[in-house]
Amino acid sequence: MKFYSGFSLKNEEYCFSDYINRSEYSVCGFSYGAIEAFEHVKEQLELKKRVDTLQLISPAFFQTKDEKFKKLQLLGYRKNRDAYLKEFISLCFLPYEKKVVEHDENSAEELAELLYYVWNKDELKSIVNRGVKIEVYLGGEDRIIDVDGAREFFLEVATVTYIKDANHFLLTN
Repeated sequence: MKFYSGFSLKNEEYCFSDYINRSEYSVCGFSYGAIEAFEHVKEQLELKKRVDTLQLISPAFFQTKDEKFKKLQLLGYRKNRDAYLKEFISLCFLPYEKKVVEHDENSAEELAELLYYVWNKDELKSIVNRGVKIEVYLGGEDRIIDVDGAREFFLEVATVTYIKDANHFLLTN
């Protein structure tokens, strides 16, 4: 199993132990890491490598957000990176108590990539047609992504698990 971390994070995989498929042919990504996981699976399939499952946990889904929202996010990051990340992590855990998470290197370019990333339904269908099962996990109380937009988008190509009271980390009270 290959796991990709969320924006500015590392070693948060333990938060999802109840959901992760540990098979060596599974690829999993959380938030920004879901984008990286999807891109990795596409590359592996091009190389004729075996992938059975792609798990997208709270996938970064901002394609329904307007340009103003995206520009304000980038402006806030560039203006005061530390304050932006502190607020970002707090929002990830709302409405519940914040947990300790490890931070990793990050950049405005990575933030822009996740904000402007457009999930391609045809590419998702293509990997499903090649035998890969896609699983998407969403929290109903997620304050980071457009949960309703993501659920509607991914339902056509994936098994979507919607956890009503869960936050971005899929944690509940």
